[in-house]
Amino acid sequence: MTTAPNSAILDPVTNPVLTVAPQSKEDTTMSGATNKITALYCRLSQEDARLGESLSIENQKAILLEYAKKNYFPNPVFFVDDGYSGTNYDRPGFQSMLVEIEAGRVGIVITKDLSRLGRNSALTGLYTNFTFPQYGVRYIAINDNYDTIDPNSVNNDFAGIKNWFNEFYARDTSRKIRAVQKAKGERGVPLTVNVPYGYVKDPENPKHWLVDLEAAAVVKRIFSMCMEGRGPTQIANQLWEDKVLTPTAYKLSHGRSTNAPAPEDPYRWDKRAVSLILERREYTGCTVNFKTYTNSIWDKKRHLNPVENQAIFPDTHERIIDDDVFEKVQEIRNQRHRMTRTGKSSIFSGMVYCADCGSKMQYGSSNNRDFSQDFFDCSLHKKNGSKCKGHFIRVKVLEGRVLNHIQQVTDYILCHEDYFRKVMEEQLRVESTEKLTVLKKQLARNEKRIADLKRLFMKIYEDNASGKLSDERFDMMSQSYDAEQKQLEEDVLSIQQEIEVQEQQIENIEKFVQKAHKYVHIEELTPYALRELVSAIYVDAPDKSSGKRVQHIHIKYDGLGYIPLDELEAKEKA
Repeated sequence: MTTAPNSAILDPVTNPVLTVAPQSKEDTTMSGATNKITALYCRLSQEDARLGESLSIENQKAILLEYAKKNYFPNPVFFVDDGYSGTNYDRPGFQSMLVEIEAGRVGIVITKDLSRLGRNSALTGLYTNFTFPQYGVRYIAINDNYDTIDPNSVNNDFAGIKNWFNEFYARDTSRKIRAVQKAKGERGVPLTVNVPYGYVKDPENPKHWLVDLEAAAVVKRIFSMCMEGRGPTQIANQLWEDKVLTPTAYKLSHGRSTNAPAPEDPYRWDKRAVSLILERREYTGCTVNFKTYTNSIWDKKRHLNPVENQAIFPDTHERIIDDDVFEKVQEIRNQRHRMTRTGKSSIFSGMVYCADCGSKMQYGSSNNRDFSQDFFDCSLHKKNGSKCKGHFIRVKVLEGRVLNHIQQVTDYILCHEDYFRKVMEEQLRVESTEKLTVLKKQLARNEKRIADLKRLFMKIYEDNASGKLSDERFDMMSQSYDAEQKQLEEDVLSIQQEIEVQEQQIENIEKFVQKAHKYVHIEELTPYALRELVSAIYVDAPDKSSGKRVQHIHIKYDGLGYIPLDELEAKEKA
């Protein structure tokens, strides 16, 4: 059975075996001009292949060639689409045949039956009734007794009905396949055919994935470089410089099949390949189904499914990337990292905010390219000085302050871990309770309003149907209600996600403590350490009232928020 789509055009000049033996003059006269080819078109979809040998490409070829010989049709040439659905005509073999037809080089097209030409009744009718006659092409479907040379044939009259049945078959098959796939996907069976780079199929269970240690090390490195602030292009260039095989080249080097052709440069990584790796939640050990969808059997374009419509099953295979690292990488990729004119960016880019207006702090450098003069300042102040004060701070000062605070926090946890847990649990419990109360009230209001909008829509629909409400008024009101309902539903989803985050706050303490132990006695602030420990930094405006420039920063730690270090130390001493 064929599993990979392929197509072939067999030229009678280069493939003389498939050329019918020269005919007599009488035969030539009967079959028409001999300078044109007879296109023998074969198609087999993956679904058709399951039905057995009767539809196989070889069987179709034998039938078509025998028919062409029997009827003295000249210059037979095969056009083949193996593994392609008949629901659309974007097939290599068919398109190649169409090029020959439009060039005037085809006299006759023959298929085993109408369904081999296609299963889209509208397009099949368009080709048989308009395109082929327009270019003087005779079309024959052998098993359906269809021949355009006799337009008055009863069999030709039934062709439209047969095309409709062929389309119905395709629709019915598609529905059944979708139902099977849906059932599998909802059970947690991986629907993806291609195992993600970094995994291999378990020889004892193809539906289970095992970690490929060599490729997994590259995946970890890619996530690590992203945590350090590097973008997909920078990561791709680094892998290329280090002569790391691309996913396709790696699979081919290990004798594994892949749909992609062998790359010209096996080390030339593409930024898109890096982005796809960084976006794959499967690396956290879960199965993700229904990530994409198609609108119909005619539309083969894959559309991204919102996360809430995907089916995610945790712990189905060994993880390569931790959950918190994966989530942090998604945050980093959603941030814009501004570079200076010199092409330099800061490890703090996207993390520093103005403590007064909440705007992001903008990264900049001096004209003399002295990196010690790099700085951050309030972006709103730079746009309009009257709306916010200046919050200028040198990067070197910021780096020293943050490193010092992290050192103090990690040292405190090392010495007073139990007390730290106790105080932070109480703080998070109070904060979470307050936030949950507000969020749940907002959720209830939104859900009530959505229900009200549904009732209002039904009412204006009935009023419009009874003539109490004009069509123009109905259109205006329905569009307004629909827009409001969509916005509310988006807000509901966001609130529900925030509620889940708040309910998991206590778990964040344990995660943070484990990370803090990794960085005890930290001497240098690396991009990875910064991203793993810190979520945001807020900078106060400098205070010069004492005659000295005094400026405070406030560090929001990942999963915990602000850590009141001074209060913790004071209570501990008391």
